[in-house]
Amino acid sequence: MILGVHDGHDAGAVLVDGEKIFAVNEERLNRVKKYRGFPERSIRKVLEMGGASPEDVEVIAVAGIFRKQGRLIELEKNLRAIFGPDFKRKVLLVEHHLAHSASAYYTSGWRDAVALSIDAAGDGLSSSIYVARDGEMVRIAQSTYLDSLGDFYASVTELLGFKPMRHEGKVMSLAAYGKPTYDLSSIIELNGLTFENHLKVVGIEATRRLAELFKYPIRHAKEIATQMKHGKLDGKLQKRAIEIAASAQAHLEKIIEELGLRLKGYSIPVAYAGGVAQNVKANAVLRHVFGDDSLWVFPAMDDGGLAFGAAVFVKAQLEKLNGNWRPVKLENVYLGPEYSDEEIESVLKEEGVEYEEISDVPGFVSDALVEGKLVGLLQGRIEFGPRALGNRSILANPRDENVKERLNVALKRDVFQPFAPSMLWEKAGEYLEDLDGRPNEFMTMSYTASEEFKEIAPAVVHVDGTTRPQAVRKEINELYYSIIKEFNKKAGVGAVLNTSFNMHGEPIVCSPSDAVRTFRNANLDLLVIGNFVVSR
Repeated sequence: MILGVHDGHDAGAVLVDGEKIFAVNEERLNRVKKYRGFPERSIRKVLEMGGASPEDVEVIAVAGIFRKQGRLIELEKNLRAIFGPDFKRKVLLVEHHLAHSASAYYTSGWRDAVALSIDAAGDGLSSSIYVARDGEMVRIAQSTYLDSLGDFYASVTELLGFKPMRHEGKVMSLAAYGKPTYDLSSIIELNGLTFENHLKVVGIEATRRLAELFKYPIRHAKEIATQMKHGKLDGKLQKRAIEIAASAQAHLEKIIEELGLRLKGYSIPVAYAGGVAQNVKANAVLRHVFGDDSLWVFPAMDDGGLAFGAAVFVKAQLEKLNGNWRPVKLENVYLGPEYSDEEIESVLKEEGVEYEEISDVPGFVSDALVEGKLVGLLQGRIEFGPRALGNRSILANPRDENVKERLNVALKRDVFQPFAPSMLWEKAGEYLEDLDGRPNEFMTMSYTASEEFKEIAPAVVHVDGTTRPQAVRKEINELYYSIIKEFNKKAGVGAVLNTSFNMHGEPIVCSPSDAVRTFRNANLDLLVIGNFVVSR
């Protein structure tokens, strides 16, 4: 057994036992968003899920090499507490970008690929490119932490009054409301296969330089951001913020496209991870370069996926030594804890809520959606990664554009952020205009919505006509597929609005008690949890 551990930003643990994988991030268990620290709960949970004891773990694959002395001592103290005094003989450290790239390559199903990692920084680097062949990864390019494309976008995020390393998705969403008006080539460019930061500063210093360049009042940025969150997008400074967001997004896409065109020369597909891979619009640009069937974005692409990458890298190395490595395709990310009906019913009784048992979950949920109800759904194992994919989701009718306002109020979301659909796999060709291969199953890619889809599902199409879908296959999640199939029969659209089951700023719910609490806080109409339903 191999245990992957990440003790930094968005900590978590992964247990790999042959073909079986158990994975969870600490935030889902301790309820602290993007928790930074030792993932003790995650380690104990994945061991419990795998029916394993600490003694069963043969290798502890720790993501990240460089730690300050205090953090390293803390890590060793915590590992010793779980694995005993001889824990060090089990530990292998895996470099940050190698873990990101490995998470993508070793789950792609490809024997040969370019493995790409781009983020803000980790272990002194901000990007790495590997040529991977027959299970071996050879680095051919890298960028230092100073030449960071991820830090550039994070600095724009901070400039506009949002939280850097957390709210970059808000900048991407905001960009759709405007047009790029600034040429940012003087800030950061592509140089060969590496990035070059002409500012020569990162972090808050870069944010201040950008404020000077854009003549943006950084001291009022949070106030302006708050106004935009509440829907005020037409003021002079709000319009400038939107122009900056649009310019930054366009420049990111331009650089990613240039990089993609250079990587295309290797004539092999691309497996991609790292924080910048969260940008679904830039991913779409890369997809247009390579095609739907030659680009794989690892679903837990951010630092929350580092423990996974460390574990599968070590697993692949051991298999190469033994001569039995073969490509593996990750079919789903339902890798976390699940709860029995007995556990669920016990929680419902403890919480003092009225509930009833139902026999036909798909029929019940689809009826509720047709009636315009907001439904919290907790089923099976929790998703690993930042997206809810039907097991910890809030569902709504995508035909009703007014449902967006209801959800924004209920979940305290920013009004300019779009909602996404889960759609039947077989409907993707009708609903997505620029699909040229397998549809995306993990909400890692933006597509242009077809005219038909814009007409029948306006609540899940962004202001620029794009959508970020999850295509659902029956063999991957039969219950969720059946809900959408039933809804299609009753409402005439083979898709539902799917947003993550959490209040804005909180982690996705994991346990039944998390679900009941969020159901109450959000004032949802129904909670369908296992085979039980709770009504408001």
